[in-house]
Amino acid sequence: MRSVSLKCIGRVQGVFYRASTKAKADELGLTGWVRNEPDGSVQIRAEGSVDAIESLITWCKKGPEFAAVRSVEVKEVEWEDFESFEIRRF
Repeated sequence: MRSVSLKCIGRVQGVFYRASTKAKADELGLTGWVRNEPDGSVQIRAEGSVDAIESLITWCKKGPEFAAVRSVEVKEVEWEDFESFEIRRF
């Protein structure tokens, strides 16, 4: 199992990035959350199997159709045992 924090940078707000991330996380069986940040990035906390996390990271580098992702910063973080994957507001 793996727990990560992702910071997605680029044109990632106003392009359905959060909703698409939730759909992808649900599809992959991940738990955690996604939210827009004041600096224009999108922050993601995700927990689940190593393969599912790798799939999410790969997906985040492209994002939904109208996103233009410049970079995705990945940090390993402590497991929090989320119950589901949700969209949060900042």
